[in-house]
Amino acid sequence: MTIHCYPLEEPVARSATDCPVEEWLAFLGHRWNACLLWHLSTGPKSHGDLATRLRGISSRVLAERLVALEARGIISRTPKATWPRQVIYALTDKGQSLVSIVSMLEPWARGMADQDEP
Repeated sequence: MTIHCYPLEEPVARSATDCPVEEWLAFLGHRWNACLLWHLSTGPKSHGDLATRLRGISSRVLAERLVALEARGIISRTPKATWPRQVIYALTDKGQSLVSIVSMLEPWARGMADQDEP
């Protein structure tokens, strides 16, 4: 199967939005998006749970990434009626399908790492 994002005959300047594959790869390429998908693939988590698991991410960046993933329909946000206030994040069906695609890259990436020269 061949995927073409633009005509092969005459390459033209284009933006990432001209090709859905490029657009999604750019989105997943953000430092924290794929990590968030990975952690949410094991089940719903709170902001605090995710902050603990993702060492090095600031609370502000985590909030921004969660908003971006929710805006794309990849995760859902469910406020809980608890005190202190808590919000639970979970993968949507769209998010689950994306995780299954991304997870196929792991064996390939491990194989590539084994082939790298020192």
